[in-house]
Amino acid sequence: MGSTYRVKAVSALDNEIKIPTQIARDTGIRTNHISKVLSELKNEELVECINEDAKKGRLYRLTSTGQEIADEMK
Repeated sequence: MGSTYRVKAVSALDNEIKIPTQIARDTGIRTNHISKVLSELKNEELVECINEDAKKGRLYRLTSTGQEIADEMK
């Protein structure tokens, strides 16, 4: 997983569906950083956007692999 931001983002999405602003608020990470972290996690197939066509209010959740990692971190 590597970065602290990635770990915090995965923890924030543990069994949750959230928009980036909620993740930023829950983790204390600035929104512009969350967008980059989500993009990285998405490329690693740990996170998925469930409403990709939305311009605002995109919803993110962990993939099954991402959820397994979140469960291991507990």
